[in-house]
Amino acid sequence: MSEVAKTKDNFWLYVGCTVVALLIVITVVKQSENEKFAPIKQQLEEETAQMNIRVLN
Repeated sequence: MSEVAKTKDNFWLYVGCTVVALLIVITVVKQSENEKFAPIKQQLEEETAQMNIRVLN
């Protein structure tokens, strides 16, 4: 029984590390997507600004 008392269960440590690693991976992927589509977003904003020209009499 003394051997059982000495070993420590690291299950929650592994779960916590896995969750943190997954959050980091998701954040990196989202950031790269934002950088990839930034020129397209800028182009759409420019087109919207050009279409918002008001005609004055």
